[in-house]
Parts: sequence; structure tokens; C-alpha cells
Amino acid sequence: MGEMEELLIVTYRGIFQEVEEALGIYSDSYREESALLFLDRGDALGRKIQADSPVLLETATGKVVVVAKVSEEPHPGIGFMPRSPWSAQLLPAEAGEGGLLQMKRFQARVGPVGEAVTTIEEIGERIRGP
Repeated sequence: MGEMEELLIVTYRGIFQEVEEALGIYSDSYREESALLFLDRGDALGRKIQADSPVLLETATGKVVVVAKVSEEPHPGIGFMPRSPWSAQLLPAEAGEGGLLQMKRFQARVGPVGEAVTTIEEIGERIRGP
């Protein structure tokens, strides 16, 4: 695993993600539209993250592996991530029910990783607990 560096993450809701969610959150296509992090080209290069490769995001609350995408438009210091079960794993517990809709920005450590994308089943197991 590469070095983890702080990055401001901003969440958003995308139309394609909503279509896939309507078809089912356990589908590969939902994961492909939801388990993403869009990085500025310079931020990706500085962190040695390649486009379409797995990247680890970690906060004090949790961690997930998603796919890195490199944006055409510059936005240094900010990563964009769909609001989804993957981004919800990174939010503080005190956000509570519906907190994902209110918490649109948070700091996370980000770095390349040689692991598979976190599955929705794994997220479900974390939520259910031991």
C-alpha cells in the first residue's frame, strides 16, 4: 500500500447512480456507479494513484476501497464521491439516520491499495455488526 494523505471529500448524488439503485444495490452496475472517487489529475499523480485502480479511503469512523477516476476538470485538494453505502462508511456515527444527506464534506486519508473494491455485502456485515 502507498502512503496515505489527507484529502477533502465532497459527496454528490448522480443520476446514473439513481437509475442503478432502482435496479438493485447488489448489482455490479450499482457498485460501478457508486464505489468511486474522482480525483484531480495532480492529486492522483502526487499520491501515485492511477486511473481505474483501487484506492483506500480511511477516516476515524471507517474505511473502504473504491475505484479511482481522474477528472478532466481540475479540482486540486478535493475528491468527489457519490453519496452511497461506500461514502456512508466514512461518516461519523453521530451523523445518525439521514446524516449522509447533511454531511457533504469530510476529511479522509487516501492512498493506492492492492485490494479489491469493498463489496456491498461486506458493508452490510459491518452495519449488522458481530
